[in-house]
Amino acid sequence: MVEKVAADAVESVGEKATLELLDRAVAGMGGQSRAGQHEMAKHVTRAIETGEHLLVQAGTGTGKSLAYLIPLIAHSMDSNKPTLVSTATLALQTQIVGRDLPRLLETISPALERPVNVALVKGRANYVCRQKLEGGFPSEEPSEGQLFSLGEDTSVPHFAASMGGPQSQLGKEVVRLREWAEKTTTGDRDELMPGVTDRAWRQVSVTSMECLGAQKCPVAEECFSELARSRAGEADVVVTNHAMLAVSAFEGLAVLPEYDVVVVDEAHELQDRVTGAVSGQLSVAMVHAAASSARKHTAITVDAVNAAAERLDMAIAGVPNGLLASGLNDEQLDCLDQLRDATRAALSDSKTDSSNAVDGGRQLARSRLMLILELCERMLAAKENREVVWFSRNSTFDPQQGYSQPDETAPALINIAPLSVAGRLREGLFAGHTVVLTSATLAIGSAFEPAAGGLGLIGDGAPSWTGIDVGSPFDYPKQGVLYVAKHLPKPGRGTSPEALDELEDLIRASGGGALCLFSSRRAAEEAADAMRLRLDMDILCQGESTMAALVKQFADEPDTCLFGTMSLWQGVDVPGGSCRLVVIDRIPFPRPDDPLMTARSRAVAQSGGNGFMAVSATHAAIRLAQGAGRLIRSTGDKGVVAVLDSRLSTERYGGFLRAALPPFWATTDRAVVRGVLERLGSAKAS
Repeated sequence: MVEKVAADAVESVGEKATLELLDRAVAGMGGQSRAGQHEMAKHVTRAIETGEHLLVQAGTGTGKSLAYLIPLIAHSMDSNKPTLVSTATLALQTQIVGRDLPRLLETISPALERPVNVALVKGRANYVCRQKLEGGFPSEEPSEGQLFSLGEDTSVPHFAASMGGPQSQLGKEVVRLREWAEKTTTGDRDELMPGVTDRAWRQVSVTSMECLGAQKCPVAEECFSELARSRAGEADVVVTNHAMLAVSAFEGLAVLPEYDVVVVDEAHELQDRVTGAVSGQLSVAMVHAAASSARKHTAITVDAVNAAAERLDMAIAGVPNGLLASGLNDEQLDCLDQLRDATRAALSDSKTDSSNAVDGGRQLARSRLMLILELCERMLAAKENREVVWFSRNSTFDPQQGYSQPDETAPALINIAPLSVAGRLREGLFAGHTVVLTSATLAIGSAFEPAAGGLGLIGDGAPSWTGIDVGSPFDYPKQGVLYVAKHLPKPGRGTSPEALDELEDLIRASGGGALCLFSSRRAAEEAADAMRLRLDMDILCQGESTMAALVKQFADEPDTCLFGTMSLWQGVDVPGGSCRLVVIDRIPFPRPDDPLMTARSRAVAQSGGNGFMAVSATHAAIRLAQGAGRLIRSTGDKGVVAVLDSRLSTERYGGFLRAALPPFWATTDRAVVRGVLERLGSAKAS
């Protein structure tokens, strides 16, 4: 990488200024400049200057936050629009605003011509609603849990949700929330410590669709959400999340200020987060809830809405879960058409009365009706708009088995999502903005095309872009070993006895210090139970405490093991000897019955491509790389990534998947890897 930096073209004035700021920042923060960090900062500056989109793969330890924040700050000094940083998770959003930017600005502020104004923008439901606190909304909860989510980051549970007490403590939590709301200057849920349950938070917050709006709300001037948006409009750098970016790009709503440059961090998540933010779900229970709310709060007649719901219920009764390859049938479409007309009439009847009195109940009821109407219209136009429709059912918890299972007797839910978000992202995000996308896992081998294609950067009319890999400061062949258990049988349902024996052998050799990643919650729990009977060491399992508490204990206790699922695949940063073994139970392919992935694979195949490689294998490669990336987090780390899925060595697609992984030293020799783990365990002990 050093040679590549030295061989680059003559630096522009902007690049030189950026690198000077970067060196000042790194020195002031007690770090050391890295070639990859320099290269990334130069390319980000160049992209801002030329307007060409940029994809940057920056390995763990590169220091990519500084490498993009400094060019953004430098640009904001002269721009009349804010620059934007978008993250996949609220956790990284909070880290950038609460840690990275304050430390950076403290170091470089003397070299800047003026102070830098930073703002944080989240979905409206992340802020306390003063109008709701004052009784401006009825105290009822939406049924289904998914009625109104517009711009909220609902793709992952809120990290504070599990920190509150049981539901019997709801009253105490709400009292504490009201006391906190009188003191807070931001109303931001993430500032509330300890946190509260989602149920308690709903008592003091509203979603975007429920909000009365700035023109009608009597406390709009004190609204925390509106104040946050106002601050964003005056800011130099705005930090937000992918869900908000999706709403801005797809819906054209002014949830974000006008911006000219955006850096998308955790960009490997962008396609899925955008898809999740614009997906919809309709059920008969939702329709009845909307009708009941309208009758209660607007006093209109809702017989037609309920009748349409009953007819829809009969039309979808008994339908199997899964993708509707040909779309909804004629009877189901007729039912949706009737429901659309009935809902539209109810909305017309429920318009605000002539007094224009503020009425939160009326607004809530109309929001529910509007969502039903929008979903009906989307589902009726699904084919022409290339949207995918499928049926699903909620799961129920089986106390005997100890995990949730699909409830085939539950009412059917109709789901809808775009077959592809590429076209809309091209129009709503890449047109009119300079976009920098970065992640530690953005390319497969040296190819950025799989990621670029899913985001709208490939094909006729696609904008120009550049992809670069700035490498990593880690010496992966010397620091890590990739072990594939080639002798194990091909994975089937559940975890095989042979795989459990292999897992026991590996953990015993390492003396603990194992992060074990599983494709399902059930597999993680069963493996944890089995290892607790076989091994004399602490085995932690996801779900037994908060994620933060589990990770802290795992990091603090070098012999403890942590078992979990996808949130651990991407959310654990434990440098040092406490994580010297990462075990992956199987290649993280999408579920074979995943409707959206199935539809996307078929679409690729119909256009002459390889649907499995373009969708399933690409999905698995990125997530496999994320899981393997948990091992080496600092230059002093050493360890083993063990994959218990023999297909990584035996199947033809194995080479494609391995190309996405860090260049570890690789082996399939069980005796060799046992020796490595025993030495690592002994080194930890000494």
